Amino acid sequence: MSRGARITVDLAAVRHNLARARAAAGPARVLAVVKADAYGHGAVAVARALAGLADGFAVAVVEEAVALREAGLGGPILVLEGFADGEDLEAAARLDLWLALHDAGQVVRLARAALPRPVGVWLKVDTGMHRLGVAPQEAAALWRRLAGLAQVAGVPVLMTHLACADDPADPATARQLACFAEATAGLEAPRSIANSAGLLGFAAARGDWVRPGIMLYGVSPFTDADPARWGLRPAMTLESRLLAVRDHAAGEPVGYGGTWRARRPTRLGVVAIGYGDGYPRHAPNGTPVWVAGRRVPLVGRVSMDMLTVDLTEHPAARPGDRVVLWGPELPVDEVAACAGTIGYELLCRVTGRPPRRWVDEDAGSGS
Repeated sequence: MSRGARITVDLAAVRHNLARARAAAGPARVLAVVKADAYGHGAVAVARALAGLADGFAVAVVEEAVALREAGLGGPILVLEGFADGEDLEAAARLDLWLALHDAGQVVRLARAALPRPVGVWLKVDTGMHRLGVAPQEAAALWRRLAGLAQVAGVPVLMTHLACADDPADPATARQLACFAEATAGLEAPRSIANSAGLLGFAAARGDWVRPGIMLYGVSPFTDADPARWGLRPAMTLESRLLAVRDHAAGEPVGYGGTWRARRPTRLGVVAIGYGDGYPRHAPNGTPVWVAGRRVPLVGRVSMDMLTVDLTEHPAARPGDRVVLWGPELPVDEVAACAGTIGYELLCRVTGRPPRRWVDEDAGSGS
């Protein structure tokens, strides 16, 4: 018998969220970001669900792109970290991948490479993220060199990445947009700026290509916004079941280290899930958990396989009842805020232990 912990991914919700991204994008083309196993949702399953609806996909590294090609996914695939060595370059040419280049040395290596066919190239400009990207003053010359290389297919795309778009009031985004406009002025090239937050929050960031990521999975990209405000539907549900219900005397501790102690006679529930499944160990007392249709607080330290909740105000709860750790009933960002992190991390950190299934209401199927 299954212990109950499982992950359900609603592919119809992912498609719905892509439609919201496309509506916000206007005439811009849409690259669906499926890096990090589609933020924990399953890159191949998500890409198949979006095939023909997105204009292409974006991944972090060549290995992620190879997995999509091996699964039969066609169309554009952009590798956001570009290439590390000649093996990556050869794979990009063989599999018709696009590469994001972020330093002058990569341009030199590409110019010297003997490739079986040209590759699509995006040139990343560092406008303020200060992580990857060529300096703004170098961008025009490097773009012109790329545009003249036989190893480059088509017109190189100019791109940048926004550092603070999750806070629409932060002036850093306006500075980055101005920097990008100045660095790329006069270049006849497609442009790509917007991530999810840029797409929803800044019309000037939409450009020719947008790169929505977290919003595809039903999570708001903003620091203080409910995803429902943007019409987004959560795609992942992490759930389990009540393993046991027991009475707990006042004054007794529970869990490793006895970090929580009952102040009154308490009805405790034990849930069959823990950090071995991807639930955050550092989630504090009071973090909400959805048990049989009601919110109850987490109590005690999360262990590898189990966690405990206070059911005193939920007398109807019984062993075997469904428990949602995050999903449509309980936004992942709310759990993340309690744990001092962000929804992105919780989604990406789910482990391979809970069985994962994909449901598709539009197709009437599940797997």
